[in-house]
Amino acid sequence: MRSVVITGTSSGIGWGTAKVLIANGLRVFGSVRKTSDAERLAAEFGERFVPLLFDVTDEAAVKAAAADVRRALAGQRLTGLVNNAGVAVAGPLLELPTEEFRRQIDINLIGVVITTKAFAPLIGTDPQLRGPPGRIVNIGSVGGQIGNPFVAPYNASKFALEGLSESLRRELLLFGDRRHRCCARCRGDADLEQSRAGRHRALSRHAVCSGAGAFAKLHAGTRREGFAAGKDRRSGVARTYRCEAQGALQRVADATATLARAESAQARCRSHDRQTARIAAGATLERAKGKAG
Repeated sequence: MRSVVITGTSSGIGWGTAKVLIANGLRVFGSVRKTSDAERLAAEFGERFVPLLFDVTDEAAVKAAAADVRRALAGQRLTGLVNNAGVAVAGPLLELPTEEFRRQIDINLIGVVITTKAFAPLIGTDPQLRGPPGRIVNIGSVGGQIGNPFVAPYNASKFALEGLSESLRRELLLFGDRRHRCCARCRGDADLEQSRAGRHRALSRHAVCSGAGAFAKLHAGTRREGFAAGKDRRSGVARTYRCEAQGALQRVADATATLARAESAQARCRSHDRQTARIAAGATLERAKGKAG
């Protein structure tokens, strides 16, 4: 039976992912922090759901859970690890307590590192286990692509997660099997599996819509005020909407440039992956020659 570990399954994306995977015949080991949530999900999903009780920032508890999963797998590998658990700390950065910022990074970034290190042997880095290597999926966010005000801690954690995922994906090539995967998936309203280029195109469309909306407000606002409101007031409203429209146009330009950079980066990544694979193959060949000698 194929098995997947998902962190943060008590609600939201984690709960939805567990539901879909179980419906498709997989066994899900889902992490929760409360016993009440573990009992609720076990009753809801049935025998294909195995609750794991841990907080992703508690390294000892995560390692203990990984040991439990190893015993349950009985020598088989995991099909996947979904790093989903996370929080969003909001507030103006200059007024936010440092401890709150640190808590955000601990959960959304350090928690991913802790969980990934604990379960990586079951994904495929342990050569003694049987089965094809699995995949690591880190749940990203549009907040890892653009920085919005008042959610700087969240944006910082998700931008960092993108870089971590890119680096880890290449490091996994050194284990000699290109089926190893690590990728960051961006949360969306309808599609959680958008590609990187697709996400940037979605941002571009959003910026275009924002620009059109701002121009519509400019036109409607100017007409609504009318000459009866007086020249000064009308001019003030027009200036306000004009600034919004200009900002939206800038977002369009920024999103288009970001899309071009993303497509260029994808081409470079493919080239770099081929080079890394050649290096890994060469190292494997040298080790084989050494053993044969």
